[in-house]
Amino acid sequence: MRSLLLGAIFTSLILISGCGPNSGESVEDGLKIVVIPKGTTHEFWKSIHAGAIKAKQELKAKGQSVEIIWKGPLKEDDRDEQIKVVENFISSGVDGMVLAPLDNKALVRPVETANNAKIPVVIIDSGLESDKYTSFVSTDNYAGGKMGGDYLGKLLAGKGNVLMLRYAVGSASTTNREQGFLDAIKEKYPDIKVLSSDQYAGATRELAYTVSQNLLSRYNTEVNGIFCPNESVTVSMTKALRDLGKAKGKVKVVGFDTSVQSLRDLEGGDVQGLVVQNPVRMGYLGVKTLVSHLAGDVVSKRIDTGVAMVTKANMLESEIQELINPPIEKYLGAGN
Repeated sequence: MRSLLLGAIFTSLILISGCGPNSGESVEDGLKIVVIPKGTTHEFWKSIHAGAIKAKQELKAKGQSVEIIWKGPLKEDDRDEQIKVVENFISSGVDGMVLAPLDNKALVRPVETANNAKIPVVIIDSGLESDKYTSFVSTDNYAGGKMGGDYLGKLLAGKGNVLMLRYAVGSASTTNREQGFLDAIKEKYPDIKVLSSDQYAGATRELAYTVSQNLLSRYNTEVNGIFCPNESVTVSMTKALRDLGKAKGKVKVVGFDTSVQSLRDLEGGDVQGLVVQNPVRMGYLGVKTLVSHLAGDVVSKRIDTGVAMVTKANMLESEIQELINPPIEKYLGAGN
């Protein structure tokens, strides 16, 4: 199973060196760090939040006081709101930001404005079309997409028709997963035809469910397998398949990320595989990397937090359990 964890053995190597000169700011006093997710409703972001609080607690135990401010848009399609959050914290003043950019282009200017204001930004989860950030802490999403494509190809024995329902325009993380999936099918499975790969689900389960119904209405009798690039799309597509009597493996589903419902679907046989990230580690390393930078240490520009394929056969293994049952309540239920 360790071979499935891409880059996980390197994630603890945050620092290239620990002897860089301090920028002039002292971290002996308390630090104020804002963590800005793409949205605040999906379970993935709650795990990011838990990781940030875990980092805060560890730093406190070592004598470094850190205030974590958790603030983001409600929905993952509200670019204007996320930009406003970033700009407000630039104006009000924080020591640093940990940001999951909702749009890889729209957030460039706010991040560069923060950089010009001497507020360092660590990017997590999803990339940005700029290099004006301190570090990028994320899954290798392209590799995760290729993993999903390869697994679906094997499930179909290299033959058949597949669909891919995209997530949202401008989301770099899911765009990379989608491209990885398409490249895996193209490179390794020439006898698999991609029926549709240009439809977008949108930011909510409700929108994704409607688009899933429309796609399945069109390709109902042709489709053999489906790739879904995030949690909300996976859950919604699986529900639409159940409604049509196409679940239980009649149409193979490989999704991305986990939630209570998607794990229930995996265990029940409606989903055959989930490509799973480590969002707790992402939030944790986002904060830790930023604090190290503020202390004057040189930090890695790119940190890979790993990815694994979870199936019904391996979901009870100990290291998989750590990924699919993150300790959210441990950190978010303690009044932090």
